Amino acid sequence: MPALITFGRILFAVLFVYTGATKLFAVQATSDFIASKVPIPALFAPYMAQLESVTGMTTPQMLAIGVGAFEVIAGLMIALNFLARFFAILMIIFVLVATFYFHDFWNQAPPENGKTLIEALKNLSLIGALFIIAGYGKGPRSVEPAYGDV
Repeated sequence: MPALITFGRILFAVLFVYTGATKLFAVQATSDFIASKVPIPALFAPYMAQLESVTGMTTPQMLAIGVGAFEVIAGLMIALNFLARFFAILMIIFVLVATFYFHDFWNQAPPENGKTLIEALKNLSLIGALFIIAGYGKGPRSVEPAYGDV
């Protein structure tokens, strides 16, 4: 069983490593997509302006690089089973936020929202798998029952 779990964890992580790498290889396209979907709150505007002047990049470009790097790192950590629970929990939050901003099927008309709804449901399935990884951790513990005293 542990070999199957390891294999499944690696296959699962491939999705995040691949999507993160594609974001990093196409930073401008990713930043344009982020700019069209994610509004920067007015409260953070002065801080983002300072960061933009220091880095020489726009906020969407910084977000694109940060998100791409995060996906690659989190995917590798889950695949290698190193801090898997921690990164699974971070990925749960990330996928929830991405679903809210990028797969907002509730703001689209019914015939056109089909693809977006499928993408949101796919993300819901990913969140379920991430909860399994977060709950399972590094593997079974011989001294600790998995589901209480059942």
